[in-house]
Amino acid sequence: MHPNPAFRAMPEDENLRFAAARGFGMLCINGAEGPLAAHVPFVMAGARRVVEVHLARSNGIARAGLPAPALLAVQGPDAYVSPDWYGMPDQVPTWNYVAVHLRGVLSPMEPEGLEPQVDALSAEFEGRIAGKRPWTKHKMGAGVMERMMRGILPFRLEVTEVQATWKLNQNKPPEARAGVIAALEAQGGLAAEIAALMREVG
Repeated sequence: MHPNPAFRAMPEDENLRFAAARGFGMLCINGAEGPLAAHVPFVMAGARRVVEVHLARSNGIARAGLPAPALLAVQGPDAYVSPDWYGMPDQVPTWNYVAVHLRGVLSPMEPEGLEPQVDALSAEFEGRIAGKRPWTKHKMGAGVMERMMRGILPFRLEVTEVQATWKLNQNKPPEARAGVIAALEAQGGLAAEIAALMREVG
């Protein structure tokens, strides 16, 4: 996390909301031979203090000695910021971004927790697609879903600490931020998403 307190003032409930809305991150633990990481979709429960994920049985994290301390890094949009956009002298290039880190203990779930977790995950993300009837496992042939689920295992991260960086030029004067917002909006894509967050955070 960035050490500047200007970038770390977002309330915890907003950080948890952001992580839940993103729903995808990098899960990390210390393995016997070094760090292990897996890129995973997830759902949050228990007032967003519990993260549920599943991993392939062959994944290094799934085969590590659990429970274990873990970090789920949730990355938001990001964009390069040119010093020319500030309209101020003696500036340097930087990068604006949002990142939320959820720390806690990763543990295996009981096997019977897998199916409800997979159902909740697909329901969450299918529900975000406009103009489409949500996919459900009932569209699959008899026994196919059951066979596929034998290759994955459910896990739960009990969140004990939330850290976040919202690096959106909060340390710059309003007129400098306005110049950056305008330049990022003109680029579109992720840059425009950062511009929208800059307007929102103020």
